[in-house]
Amino acid sequence: MGVDLAFAVVSGLLDKMVKLTMVARVTDGLPLAEGLDDGRDQKDADFYKQQAKLLFKNLSKGQHEASRMSIETGPYFFHYIIEGRVCYLTMCDRSYPKKLAFQYLEDLKNEFERVNGSQIETAARPYAFIKFDTFIQKTKKLYLDTRTQRNLAKLNDELYEVHQIMTRNVQEVLGVGEKLDQVTEMSTRLTSDTRMYADKAKDLNRQRLIYGMHKPFGFQALIRKYAPVAIVIGVVLMLFWLKNKIW
Repeated sequence: MGVDLAFAVVSGLLDKMVKLTMVARVTDGLPLAEGLDDGRDQKDADFYKQQAKLLFKNLSKGQHEASRMSIETGPYFFHYIIEGRVCYLTMCDRSYPKKLAFQYLEDLKNEFERVNGSQIETAARPYAFIKFDTFIQKTKKLYLDTRTQRNLAKLNDELYEVHQIMTRNVQEVLGVGEKLDQVTEMSTRLTSDTRMYADKAKDLNRQRLIYGMHKPFGFQALIRKYAPVAIVIGVVLMLFWLKNKIW
């Protein structure tokens, strides 16, 4: 019973600390590694994982204002750091200390660069460094209890400050990207429409040119068709005029 209680307490602390950890390449948003979970809260995990991927997509378009940022999303916070064109992101419960979250990311960054630094640019498939999950899980356990002497020392470390790290809302961050995407899409559509209308205009001008070239032939056909009638009408009018003149 005591073991079960202890396990429940540890599991609760773990859930409270980190819900998601991902590493991605900033240049194209390619996921490189991820902290694998045990399947609990899978619906939640999928939803927030999708948000994280959207954030990576925005970052790959250059839509980031700082190399360190916290993003509010529901009952959690995304925290990320960018260094060496790689983004290290974690999602924590709101109550988890921001300072520890960023030091957790720093530990991941240092190890990831040490082990995989030379292969980051050449990675061609998603989750090419999935084995990094082992280090993520090990490091996560070091940070799950904020009351340990180790973590208390990190919290009191005045040399590592996070007060100046910007905090924004996820709708605001993703909304900027969506608006830019809409502008890009509208621009592309307008360019496509312009080309289409230009092509139609060329076809119309070509048809007019062809019509203009054949216009004399059409006019001659009209003359041949209606000239006899015109001559008869002209003669009748002339006779009528002469009759009036004579009488």
